[in-house]
Amino acid sequence: MSRISIEEVKHVAHLARLAITEEEAEMFTEQLDSIISFAEQLNEVDTENVEPTTHVLKMKNVMREDVPNKGLSIEAVIKNAPDHKDGYIRVPSILD
Repeated sequence: MSRISIEEVKHVAHLARLAITEEEAEMFTEQLDSIISFAEQLNEVDTENVEPTTHVLKMKNVMREDVPNKGLSIEAVIKNAPDHKDGYIRVPSILD
């Protein structure tokens, strides 16, 4: 018994904006069915005493405290700009 139908494969291909032939749809149906069968083996694993985790290592984000610092002066920024006019940095136009 197939766990995924050819119609579902075609639907997913359509959602992904992929043009697939009938032969490709049949091939992908077989391949996805094999993948799903393999993944279903996880249902047989005894996880009774396994604590749920989001990561295999006990890690957490280590971030520095967000402390505002004084930025550069306008003069220092303009000094490093390749092109400027009237206190503004000039950049190449990207719109016509």
